Amino acid sequence: MKYKCLCLDHDDTVVASTEAIHYPSFIAYLHDYKPELEDKYSFEEFILKNFDPGVLEFFHGEIGLSDAELAEEDKYWRDFVATRIPTAYNGISEIISEFQNRGGIVAVASHSYEMYIRRDYEHNSLPVPNVIYGWDLPREKRKPSPFTVLDICEKYGIKPSEVLVVDDLKPGYDMARAAGADFACAGWAYHVPEIESFMRKNCDYYLSSIDELKKLVL
Repeated sequence: MKYKCLCLDHDDTVVASTEAIHYPSFIAYLHDYKPELEDKYSFEEFILKNFDPGVLEFFHGEIGLSDAELAEEDKYWRDFVATRIPTAYNGISEIISEFQNRGGIVAVASHSYEMYIRRDYEHNSLPVPNVIYGWDLPREKRKPSPFTVLDICEKYGIKPSEVLVVDDLKPGYDMARAAGADFACAGWAYHVPEIESFMRKNCDYYLSSIDELKKLVL
């Protein structure tokens, strides 16, 4: 195989979660704590803010949350996610399974917590990833830091050029570029023209479907 490691994002790449869970959690939090902003952000606008500048910068900068408020929002989000399990995209299980059967490494690089990632994989009967890098990491090691890719390379004795990062948002793209890995945009979760335009212009692969990912890596 061209790639020895498939480094997958989680939300909106493996599971359909932002529209079903994370955006409603965000709106519910605004309703309870920032009611003046409750009607300001559509789903598309929320996705764009997660795309760039990224969720942490969005909450700190534009929403104006202090560190204490950010910790409060994080707990609110975790409580929300704890009672809601997203559905995996059709076909992703077969890709993970076959990639591992051929000797490939499947890593997860996500802004969700590892415990919820593992729960989602188990609930959807997905093969267990070889390694997971979640929100549990120190802030400086999370996406878009190249830490994940470089750590995978050191752990498994491979080169960044042998890693394919698959993600729907810019932090994953930035991580791949900083580490010297190839990047494929997971374009199957939603259609936001600004994101698609950037990804088609800048990434190595723009994938409109799970089937296109299968053809690329297998």
